[in-house]
Amino acid sequence: MPRKKLGSAGNVYRQKGRDGFVIRWIDSTGRRRSRSLTTATLQEARQMLAHEKGDVHKAKVLGVPLPSDQTFADWADEFLKLQQKKITSHVVKGKLSRAEFVRQQGIVETKLKPHFGSMKLAQVRKSDVVRFIHERTGHVADATIVKEVNVLKRMFNLAVDLDKIHTNPAARAPLPKAAEGRTRYLTAGEWKCVFEACTVDDAEQWLQQCAALAVALGVRRGELLGISVADVDLDQRKVILRKTKNGKVRVVYINDLAFAVFASMGIEERKRRQDRRVLWPSISPEQLSMRFLRACRAAGIEDFSFHDLRHTFASHLRMQGADLHDLMVLLGHSDMRMTTRYVTLSQEHLRAATSKLDGVLTLPDITK
Repeated sequence: MPRKKLGSAGNVYRQKGRDGFVIRWIDSTGRRRSRSLTTATLQEARQMLAHEKGDVHKAKVLGVPLPSDQTFADWADEFLKLQQKKITSHVVKGKLSRAEFVRQQGIVETKLKPHFGSMKLAQVRKSDVVRFIHERTGHVADATIVKEVNVLKRMFNLAVDLDKIHTNPAARAPLPKAAEGRTRYLTAGEWKCVFEACTVDDAEQWLQQCAALAVALGVRRGELLGISVADVDLDQRKVILRKTKNGKVRVVYINDLAFAVFASMGIEERKRRQDRRVLWPSISPEQLSMRFLRACRAAGIEDFSFHDLRHTFASHLRMQGADLHDLMVLLGHSDMRMTTRYVTLSQEHLRAATSKLDGVLTLPDITK
């Protein structure tokens, strides 16, 4: 128990039977606060008390909030509960999809809490964030580190908004530069080999259908698996994408390849039966990616993923003369720079483009 008040400093006590001191003060809300100090000198205890009283003065006079006493782990649990409330089936600004919540939850629980969990939220500094980045470097890809620190930044930003801390310690942390996106695409011959390898027997026809529609429409994996029978309009030759990356409903248009695939799937008959399910109810994203990867290996195609069919769509469309702005709309990008990353042009196409100068820019006859 604290006993004697020491000197004119006030509210500094020496604890009976223990080393160090206890300081007591009243915060800006009128709440009594106390803290045990292991410091060995009375002068250091008085300095700590003066610091706390200075914070109270700032809070009262300048409106500066007092930092939270929460641990990072406690704030992480609170943060996830707040994020969970934002889950919606149609993502808009300020909301998030269930898949995004699960991704953030995984990063918080398995990466951030083990590193920062026991620390006081208000005591996390930029150096602590930098140390986390260095510890992750070499163990995971740079892009993974960027994603993890972005979640950390989101947590600290919300803590600032709620007056739990004054500043975001991760705001200026030096992040590694993530590698640019892949630009792998299939030639016409490679596509034929992959498509043929996407079937083993009649039971595996869904894999061919998924691959063909992905390369014909340029859609993402999640967008493809989110298409319902009602979203397909063969008369208007269009498909409505409702589960998109940015939450905005997008329309893609049915070309001959996509039309042939939909016809083989009996879409009209399923519509007559008022089937409102998605096109492949029993296929998971992971199952699709894994089976497609096996098909690529069987076809002798290395370093190619299901998402790269989207690059194949964009690259061939561009080489056939499609406008970059049209491609941006079809791919669902909000930035032209992202669209240009998706487009890879063959050497033959670039050589042909260069040859268009033949006969236009010439040299004088230097043989005379």
